[in-house]
Amino acid sequence: MEKRSLTIAGHRTSLALEPEFWAALEELANARGLSIAQLIRDIDEARQGPNLSSALRVAALDWAQRR
Repeated sequence: MEKRSLTIAGHRTSLALEPEFWAALEELANARGLSIAQLIRDIDEARQGPNLSSALRVAALDWAQRR
């Protein structure tokens, strides 16, 4: 697991994901012309469930499957 701290919507938070998911999220952010923090904020705002880490994994998987 790789833990990163970032600011999302004005709040500091820490997220722990596997390096492969971080890499996929960075690629997705680059493809959309966003910073990783902006991408995570967008995913956070759109998620249905309570767990941000799970929402990030699902978004990375969805993007990888559609590539």
